[in-house]
Amino acid sequence: MAKRPILVLDNKDYKQVTEDVCSLVETVPGKNFFALLLASKSLLLYFIITMGLIAVYGMGLMGVNSPVGWGTDIVTFVFWIGIGHAGTLISAILFLFRQKWRTSIARTAEAMTVFAVMTAGIFPLLHTGRPWLAHWLLPYPNQRGPLWVNFRSPLIWDVFAVSTYALVSMTFWYVGLVPDLATVRDRAKNKVRKFIYGVLSMGWRGTARHWNHYEMVYMILAGLSTPLVLSVHSIVSFDFAVSQLPGWHTTIFPPYFVAGAVFSGFAMVVTLMSILRTVIPHFKHYVTVNHLELMNKIIMTTSLLVGYSYAAEFFIAWYSGHGVEQYAFINRAFGPYWWSYWIMVSCNVIIPQLFWFKKIRRNLIVMFIISIFVNIGMWFERFVITVTSLHRDFLPSSWGMFNFSAYDLGAIFGSFGLFFMLFLIYLRVFPSISMSEVKPVLKVGRDDEH
Repeated sequence: MAKRPILVLDNKDYKQVTEDVCSLVETVPGKNFFALLLASKSLLLYFIITMGLIAVYGMGLMGVNSPVGWGTDIVTFVFWIGIGHAGTLISAILFLFRQKWRTSIARTAEAMTVFAVMTAGIFPLLHTGRPWLAHWLLPYPNQRGPLWVNFRSPLIWDVFAVSTYALVSMTFWYVGLVPDLATVRDRAKNKVRKFIYGVLSMGWRGTARHWNHYEMVYMILAGLSTPLVLSVHSIVSFDFAVSQLPGWHTTIFPPYFVAGAVFSGFAMVVTLMSILRTVIPHFKHYVTVNHLELMNKIIMTTSLLVGYSYAAEFFIAWYSGHGVEQYAFINRAFGPYWWSYWIMVSCNVIIPQLFWFKKIRRNLIVMFIISIFVNIGMWFERFVITVTSLHRDFLPSSWGMFNFSAYDLGAIFGSFGLFFMLFLIYLRVFPSISMSEVKPVLKVGRDDEH
């Protein structure tokens, strides 16, 4: 009978798990950690300056124009929402299916989800041009007379879907943290530290009653989170799919966007885990090559689904017999933005097929490089969908090109600074591996297992 792969290396016992997980929270991290933190802060400063100038001087600083009214802000918004899908998938769906390999990576993936959604939420607000009036997007009794949100608009559906997803994801993440926060509290030697973690752990004492309530709530939140994985990016896709614009008006978008979100999300998890294994030495005992190989298999599978969706779009355009629809897709692949389309296809469909080879699936350097290519390709996918469908309107007299500017670069790269800054703070403040979930699987795959 084939033995399951080892989930925790180096024959760890319960005490070693606690010491390893708490070490980053309780001790000063190494130089590599501070180097990453400095790089993230530099990018974040770049982001703040860029967004501040855009808020003061207007959206004209970015590349949007007529007819390309949606540009980098919307492209990057959809990109970051997609990144947030892997965390909930790993935590909720794999938890419901009792996949034990999720235990070491679930919490970090959940944190990634929360920070990706927080990063994504900034872009639609900036895109409105008046972020100080963002509260107008919320339906509440007001003094503005008949001016209410349009509930038939998918943009308002986004507000409800993304805010619900963020709230449930944050709650799910925090509930999972409670037992481990209590461990940090009990180990704290400083009174202030003990008080802070005592408040965060909400009086957890690890009694049978506490564990019973915890497992019940965690199961309920996992059940609530699972349909959100499918619904959130489906609703984001409705921003495009419910329009009448050729290239957007297609029913394949909801499943296509969900598959692409899982694809890019898992690629980002592989990127982060590869970095963490290098920066935090003991991380490699918990996030093993077996964990990364399983995620690479999911990346390869969703790559095939995304490639099928690309082909299906062209087939349906041809089968429709509609000239304008056919032209939209011919222009996408062979028009002025042909380079962006073929970057997308190369990064999302061709390169991930290298994971068919086991040696590549288990090679840390190669999988890291491929994960970077995947997320480059997924950003370009959103760029292709948005810009190539808009830049040639129904009348040739309305055609125009998207004027990419330095401020667009600031929005893209600066957002990574915000994301990584939040992520590194999380690593320093909270236990990054779930001790309460890892300890029960210490013996999985060992020689003494029958």
